[in-house]
Amino acid sequence: MKKWMYLIFPSILLVVFLIFYRSSRNEVEARERHHAEMVAQQKAADDARKALIEQKARDDAAKHAAERAAEDAKNAAEKQARWDAETARIQKETDKYTADSAKYAALVSELQIQIDSLHKLKEQDTREAFDAEKQVELDEIKRRDAELESQRMLEMIIKRADDSFLTKGAPPSASE
Repeated sequence: MKKWMYLIFPSILLVVFLIFYRSSRNEVEARERHHAEMVAQQKAADDARKALIEQKARDDAAKHAAERAAEDAKNAAEKQARWDAETARIQKETDKYTADSAKYAALVSELQIQIDSLHKLKEQDTREAFDAEKQVELDEIKRRDAELESQRMLEMIIKRADDSFLTKGAPPSASE
């Protein structure tokens, strides 16, 4: 019997094991089903939360993109407005300076004409002054020549008179 014990005792234990196994197997399956349902619910909740977070992120990204696009458009409009204002200011100044340049060019040509006429007048006055000085010098030369001629004539007359016997008196007498 001892040999049978090796067979009976494990068989009984096997039967007891199978009874407990089958009864606990249903519980384990129920727990696993419950656990799987919980995991599925948790996964569905996580997926829903993840989808909600992703939707919020997409909405925020779209909102930020719209804000950024609006800000970029605003900046571009401001930049264009500044550019147009600066261009208009530069054009206005260019037109003003062009008009001033034309006015000053006309003034310069008018002043140049005046300068030329004044140069001509000065040249004419200088020529007249030179001619007057020349005439004065010529008159002075003629006067000196006339004086010299009159002195020469006077000396010639005096010499002739000295040489003439009529102007010589009688020789003085010694008795006188």
